[in-house]
Amino acid sequence: QVQLVESGGGLVQPGGSLRLSCVASGSIISINAMGWYRQVPGNQRELVATITNRDSTNYADAVKGRFAISRDSAKNTVYLQMNNLQLEDTAVYYCNADISTWNFRILKGTYWGQGTQVTVSS
Repeated sequence: QVQLVESGGGLVQPGGSLRLSCVASGSIISINAMGWYRQVPGNQRELVATITNRDSTNYADAVKGRFAISRDSAKNTVYLQMNNLQLEDTAVYYCNADISTWNFRILKGTYWGQGTQVTVSS
């Protein structure tokens, strides 16, 4: 059983900053790529940023230069530093991870957190 738990969302004014965290726990052997996605009601979930286990990163064009993804592999944690937040960044942010677990054999799966609300408003 694997759990991803996000934290750090909240209400911020335009131009402000927030830092999201996501901790993975459970019978984890290894974590490959981790990432952040976001979703606005009525829209599809969209990629924000991803990071591989070799720290290779990828960003959506809308957040390049403003957001930074990082990870602490020793803590099974991924972070998203969000700067210069804009109204259009308002969404529920979800953590995602590709994880190998052990249950009498190695199993690979993709897991999601429960989401954390980020609201940008003046």
